[in-house]
Amino acid sequence: MRRLLLLVGALVFVDTIFYSALTPLLPDYAEELGLSKAGVGILAAAYPLGALVGAIPGGVVAARVGVKPAVLLGLAGMSVTTLTFGLADNVLVLDAARALQGVSSSFTWTAGLAWLVAAAPVERRGELIGLAMASAIGGALLGPVLGGVAAVVGTGWAFGAVTVLGSALALWAWHTPAPAPRAPQPLRLLATTARDPRIVVGVWLVALPALLFGVLNVLAPLRLDELGHGPVAISATFLAAAAAEAVMSPLIGRLSDRRGRLLPLRAGLVASAAAAALLPWPDERWVLSAAVVAAAIAFGTFWSPALSFLADTAEELGLEHAYAFALVTLAWAPGAAVGAAVGGTVAEATTDAVPYLVLAVACVATFVLLGRLRPAPAVASPETT
Repeated sequence: MRRLLLLVGALVFVDTIFYSALTPLLPDYAEELGLSKAGVGILAAAYPLGALVGAIPGGVVAARVGVKPAVLLGLAGMSVTTLTFGLADNVLVLDAARALQGVSSSFTWTAGLAWLVAAAPVERRGELIGLAMASAIGGALLGPVLGGVAAVVGTGWAFGAVTVLGSALALWAWHTPAPAPRAPQPLRLLATTARDPRIVVGVWLVALPALLFGVLNVLAPLRLDELGHGPVAISATFLAAAAAEAVMSPLIGRLSDRRGRLLPLRAGLVASAAAAALLPWPDERWVLSAAVVAAAIAFGTFWSPALSFLADTAEELGLEHAYAFALVTLAWAPGAAVGAAVGGTVAEATTDAVPYLVLAVACVATFVLLGRLRPAPAVASPETT
């Protein structure tokens, strides 16, 4: 179990390094390529849009061919597209490379998490998902550092290092035992399951933090740049944010195992509403940096209990784990894409306050909705039974 957890943690760690490395580079790309806030939003949204395209194919390959082949395919795609992005200097090539990297990541994430959950004891599901998410957040933590390094040494050299890591991970995954695929489930079962009200709520609980982070990752670096932070200081801000989020993730996952999924979700909604409502107003760079760190902690509260809630519900309904985590990608990708692209466009047409305040209202409305939802399927630890 420990070896598999380390492998899955490493997979999502390396994947999110590249995803988050773009954040401190956005002001430089905006200046060098003449991009507006909308153009920056499209570049940031290309990755989640690609993940959306790859969600169902990734689930199908993992369920029917096996989790290991799906992981290897995703790693190969990630390595090639990361290097391409590092060498490109044309916005269309950059957008395409980001989109294809998103397609590849959907294979890696869907198969990796399905591999982990299939082997995990149900009473530790939230904790183990939380530990995997902490690894992903660790990648998000290192990603801005990589972006800061890329701003100094060049994107080709910096992103080429990620390609080497991807190749090493492929060798590790190749030598790790994996379960054989079960009898394939028809895709119509996924479509039928997706209409269950609890699945709909679970999908929204993954999409909402993706929306919040999508807006934050576009608007915060640009605003910090306006207030006087350079790429290194922006990197440090997001480094601190990711570090705090990574520490909290397994703790929240363990809490959701012991006290139910809804308790940390409700707490996250309250904290996220407050954080989103406060983000537009700081006009001093270090105050805004502190607000970004606090917001990342609040937004990150969702991940472990929301993914566990979806996994619990899908399992109760008899859905293959790979299909369940395809639903996670289907939920996360549109949220991240819309948050980045639409958030940037709306902010450019109005002010940064508008997308932040709309999402604060969405958090409040979701809190009210959860009050009417019956608890998620029980996956209690022995200590609570």
